[in-house]
Amino acid sequence: MQSDVAAVDALAKSYKELSKEIGKVIVGQDEVVRAVIISLFSNGHSLLVGVPGLAKTLLVSTIAEVLDLDFKRIQFTPDLMPSDITGSEILDEDRHFRFMRGPVFANIVLADEINRTPPKTQAALLEAMQERSVTVGGQRHALPAPFFVLATQNPIEQEGTYPLPEAQLDRFMFNIPLTYPTYEQELMVVKNTTSSHKVELKHILNSEQILNYQQLIRKIPVSDNVLEYAVGLVTKTRPGTAGATKETNNYLSWGAGPRASQYLVLGAKCHAAIHGKYAPDIEDVKAIANLVLRHRIVRNYKAEAEGVTEENIIDSML
Repeated sequence: MQSDVAAVDALAKSYKELSKEIGKVIVGQDEVVRAVIISLFSNGHSLLVGVPGLAKTLLVSTIAEVLDLDFKRIQFTPDLMPSDITGSEILDEDRHFRFMRGPVFANIVLADEINRTPPKTQAALLEAMQERSVTVGGQRHALPAPFFVLATQNPIEQEGTYPLPEAQLDRFMFNIPLTYPTYEQELMVVKNTTSSHKVELKHILNSEQILNYQQLIRKIPVSDNVLEYAVGLVTKTRPGTAGATKETNNYLSWGAGPRASQYLVLGAKCHAAIHGKYAPDIEDVKAIANLVLRHRIVRNYKAEAEGVTEENIIDSML
């Protein structure tokens, strides 16, 4: 027990060091960095939604460097094939089939503009996310641990895109929105990126430490009232059920499934740990509720017509 308490203290300290180091490169995206680190320590994947030019790729590569992890970027295009992601078997000079690993074999994979590729190719990545392995030619190949997918989606251009279905969106622990920087932040970004100044980043954690922290998060105890609050919040999103709120019945056609409850509890545990607490409370659940539920509830026509957003509905439940 004493070593677990010390481990949580070490996790909180590591989080502060990570944030400080990432902050040398990424300006003003503190909430986004926090969400990405929470999902990484909770062994979940994240979807980043934002317009082009908000440093999504830079954010992911910076996190990979600070964590001393192998990083690969896949640019999703309409002609991308599943084998371009997973890898394929080739005939070598000895006339034996040999498996050539694809870019998915990395600790952190950036799936850039995942909605630009057809469902068949999307499914190849989503299967790897779920199974933590790929199967090629009847052979199963385990992916490296830790394995973490950060997918990006551009909310503006809808022409020539293949939006992810709700069932596939459910594989992502968090849906993280990126917003424009403030005037002062943008001033600092432009100043830093248009000069010869180079930032040297330190490695804060390695893969073994991250795996230990992922196991630690699972061991953090949760009181019954926090569990009940998390599950109760998810049941409120389901229209036509006993727990549904007035807003749910009015504005939602579909609610979140049990995976949302699991991620709420895991995320609350990690949120508590990085802030130096040894067990989560209801405030920790509330802090990550939007990230977990935003992409798991489906608005109906009435909500769209009246301009009611997912955030409005979740906030009313909270």
